[in-house]
Amino acid sequence: MFRSFFFNRRWFVWSIAGTALILYATWYKVELDVKINEWFGGFYNLIQKALATPGSVSLDEYFGHLLSFGKIAALFVFIAVVLEWFTKHYVFRWRTAMNDWYMAHWPVVRGIEGASQRVQEDTMRFARIVETLGVSFMRSVLTLFAFLPILWTLSAEVKSLPWVGEVDRALVYVAILFALAGTVLMAGVGFKLPGLEFHNQRVEAAYRKELVIGEDDAARAAPASVASLFDAVRRNYFRLFFHYLYFDVAKWTYLQFSVLVPYIALGPTIVAGGLTLGVMQQIIRAFGKVQESFQYLVTSWSTIVELLSVYKRLRGFEAQIRELEAAA
Repeated sequence: MFRSFFFNRRWFVWSIAGTALILYATWYKVELDVKINEWFGGFYNLIQKALATPGSVSLDEYFGHLLSFGKIAALFVFIAVVLEWFTKHYVFRWRTAMNDWYMAHWPVVRGIEGASQRVQEDTMRFARIVETLGVSFMRSVLTLFAFLPILWTLSAEVKSLPWVGEVDRALVYVAILFALAGTVLMAGVGFKLPGLEFHNQRVEAAYRKELVIGEDDAARAAPASVASLFDAVRRNYFRLFFHYLYFDVAKWTYLQFSVLVPYIALGPTIVAGGLTLGVMQQIIRAFGKVQESFQYLVTSWSTIVELLSVYKRLRGFEAQIRELEAAA
């Protein structure tokens, strides 16, 4: 899965230089997001000034501020589109490297049960998940590095927390502790899901194999055997649905409550009039970015479960290839 791409001279430009380019472009997007956060602070201060003192802000000044956002947003969109396009090519090259390695061992691979599914479907799913999960992970880490110092600085404006009292740089600790609590919660309620997903692929593969063989062999895929195999598929899906039910209850309850957390933490400071509207918006956006980065496992747990399932299957597949080659 990894050596075929990252330790292959043929793919050096894509694997090493491509990874560096994706990291740099992702970091540049985060820097643009930081500028947008600064823009919101100035814009809401401008609105507060205009509403508090009619006539103090001209229409040209107002629209000029909106235009400055348009310039940042246009650059952000351009970078985002190019990055998405390049990442798709990058990940498909990775899949190609895996496919080439497996096919180079096809005389051995073809004797392994479910080989065609591993080579075609699992490499496809691996590439798709890496595209989604890998880029979002890099973005979360880089966003954390960019916005944590900003939140640390802005937290100086917040002198106390409700029901707690005075805490220096309180918002940073609230973001970390709340995200940590969510991560522990998701890991606790979702620990059974990787095993169920892995088993789900096994029963699906057995069902699909019987149908494929039945296309050429009239003695196979009889109604009784097919019904038995599909019954195993149905039982496993129903177990998955049950476990995802309480997992989703925990996840969505946590994420919805997280919207209120910065407002709760800012309650005493807002009531005391210790913030301008612009600074409050900057704090809330920075808090949201930091919290979102720390909540990576919470929001991505379902995808991580799928990746773990694919990884376990491909790892077992590669182990079988090595065992058969050693025996030969």
